[in-house]
Amino acid sequence: MKSYNALKRELYYTASHEWIEFHDIEAFVGITNYRLTGVKQIKRIEFVRLYGFKKKGEVLANIQFDSRRIQVHMPVNGNIISINDVDLLVSQDLLLNYPETEGWLVKILVGQSCQRGNLLSHEQYSSSL
Repeated sequence: MKSYNALKRELYYTASHEWIEFHDIEAFVGITNYRLTGVKQIKRIEFVRLYGFKKKGEVLANIQFDSRRIQVHMPVNGNIISINDVDLLVSQDLLLNYPETEGWLVKILVGQSCQRGNLLSHEQYSSSL
């Protein structure tokens, strides 16, 4: 698992509670703490078509807990190039304890036509909750 701790982070959000952090042409993608509210234990994470190109809005993963699941969607067009260690995300509770840092789900190469205008800034997202 690649860990990262940037001093200055610029997260963007979707209305369906995914986050993305851009690093030039690469980006980390995950799910927000708010979306995981009430989840006590994650049973498993199932990625949908692990590598390759995914369009904005396509289901990226399903997070199973209790008898329910949360769908995680791609916030922008991009190619999945890496996934976080699923065992650590689930068994060590990285996703529940650090969803917007160490609990990232995938790393992507951002599509050339990436539009950040459809994403919410931290301030916009926080005020919408």
